[in-house]
Amino acid sequence: MSTPFDDLPNPDPLDPPRAFLDACEAQHIAFDGPDLERLGRFLALLLAATQRVNLTAIRDPAEAWIRHIFDALTLLPVLDDLPEHASIIDVGAGAGLPSLPLAIVCPARRFTCLESTARKCAFLHLAIERLAIDNASVIRDRAENLARDRAHREAYDAALARALAPIRTAAELTVPLVRRHGLVALVKGQKADRELEEARHALAELRAVHAGTLETPTGRIVVLTRHSATPRRYPRRPGEPRKNPL
Repeated sequence: MSTPFDDLPNPDPLDPPRAFLDACEAQHIAFDGPDLERLGRFLALLLAATQRVNLTAIRDPAEAWIRHIFDALTLLPVLDDLPEHASIIDVGAGAGLPSLPLAIVCPARRFTCLESTARKCAFLHLAIERLAIDNASVIRDRAENLARDRAHREAYDAALARALAPIRTAAELTVPLVRRHGLVALVKGQKADRELEEARHALAELRAVHAGTLETPTGRIVVLTRHSATPRRYPRRPGEPRKNPL
């Protein structure tokens, strides 16, 4: 089946700007071997693909290094608490943010990109193939469906979500996918505290708790953990968590 990216040429990798390198140094983020070059290749491919399909509103490379790559890497301290070979699912992965930059710099961990939109899945497959990211895979489906599959429910050490939905909705879409005592990391903005207050009932229903909030230079990461089995009725049918939040 053809995709909008079938004849997309391989662009030259983008060099990281000084602001990105300084931001990483300030956060004690270090790189091994070809990591920076592969991140630059991923970003160049994303911006080239966006000229055909709207994958990101950010078109300036220097801004994209900060708002896409650095923002993804701010999750590294959260992932440090996971097992070395942890399995991680990115719910609503979009163009692979934050999962693909993390997969590049964390080769021992396994990342699953969950995305329901065909054109975004096409880009994810392209990026994984072109960059030879052998610790990442793509599933085209909705979280409401996947969490009812025995092979995926309570199967992951962690779930990530960036700009997915308010916390009470995002929690319903992510918590059922993680193991007991697994974690959910939600990349949020300045409304995180208000969203957490609104999510109190939802978290209790899902058997999850707020484990902490990490302040980063680009936002806030809300961390949830699941302390007991989420009732089988969650998540509800596709679309229901967004239309009628808990």
